[in-house]
Amino acid sequence: MRFIDEQYLATPFYGSRRMTREARKKGFPVNRKRVRRLMAQMGISAVYPRPRTSRPHPEHRVYPYLLRDLTIDRPGQAWAVDMTYIPLRRAFIYLVAIMDWHSRWVLSYRLSNTLDADFCTEALREALDRHGAPEIFNTDQGSQFTSAQFTSILIEHSIRISTDGRGRYLDNVFIERLWWSLKYECVYLHEYADARELLRGVTHRFSFYNTTRGHSALAGRTPDDAYFIGLPKAA
Repeated sequence: MRFIDEQYLATPFYGSRRMTREARKKGFPVNRKRVRRLMAQMGISAVYPRPRTSRPHPEHRVYPYLLRDLTIDRPGQAWAVDMTYIPLRRAFIYLVAIMDWHSRWVLSYRLSNTLDADFCTEALREALDRHGAPEIFNTDQGSQFTSAQFTSILIEHSIRISTDGRGRYLDNVFIERLWWSLKYECVYLHEYADARELLRGVTHRFSFYNTTRGHSALAGRTPDDAYFIGLPKAA
């Protein structure tokens, strides 16, 4: 699973067939069925434009994508959310994070050992409590984010909901870059034993990402600088 995670970051367009081929090259005696099962367990799939082959669950409305060709020039205009798989020494865990699209500032995050919606709604409520409501909230089509449990909070705060195109990871490219940075510059350098140890590492990394690391897209400013220009800092 660690290998699949690393390969997925490098080649997110690989499906189970090509992933199996690469795993065998690295000496893993696996068949495609096992690789497909592990990818499903990790919550990942190949990302590339493709026809929609299934209907959304009737209780999970898929909203239109609102960010294409939209000029996002201020903090609080649009937020994005995503979830990723994090390998531990003898297990794995899921991480969800909410980011301000304009400044790249990580607003909130949560860890969970299951893929239910609870930890996603906890992260959402924390971000709203600390930073107020954005104009637009962008998600992928994951069931946690399209569930009534999650979207009802957005609707309650009069937030416009935007949903990525199916299989279009580039629609949420900034938070995908956050995952790449987190894993290659933090997670893969440390073999975290458990969720508590991982939480300390992730907390330290996101603090560094928000307050210390400059971004070329922000003219060298940190997300903290870009987000809080003209905005009061949360307590």
